[in-house]
Amino acid sequence: MFTQHTLESAPAESRPLIKNTVAHLGHLPDAVAKLAESPEMLGGFLQASGRFEASTLDPLAQEVLVMTIATRNGCRVCIAMHTGRLRELNADSALITALRDQKPLDDARLEAMRQFTLRVLATTGDVPDDELEEFLAAGYTRRNALEVVLGIGTYTMSTFANRLVRA
Repeated sequence: MFTQHTLESAPAESRPLIKNTVAHLGHLPDAVAKLAESPEMLGGFLQASGRFEASTLDPLAQEVLVMTIATRNGCRVCIAMHTGRLRELNADSALITALRDQKPLDDARLEAMRQFTLRVLATTGDVPDDELEEFLAAGYTRRNALEVVLGIGTYTMSTFANRLVRA
């Protein structure tokens, strides 16, 4: 139903976004090619994703958040892409398996990230003070707590859009 755009077929406003993505990744992912239908959607996701990647959360904690969202929302392409990203980060295979299976993580700090992400979702941000304190006690900051909200927004947008376009 959604077009697998190329640089030539994409709306004019999406073309610079496609060029930048190809320059950054070395290829045009299926999801980007389909999201290019809406320059607003693609641009919004890429901008939000860039801000999230620039956050003070370390790359592994970011990926725990992304995989938590991807598995919760059933985004197969996201799970595959971010499994690859975890491998690039030399993440332990047990961590990857646990994330894919939505199981507790052996690493207490990363499990705190997973649990806090799920709690923010479950409470639509109204996380009880004691649970915020648990997140902070795991070594995260109040800034990180807000960056979790940014990550949730970014990757909820991505997973929903990717499912809609059947990426």
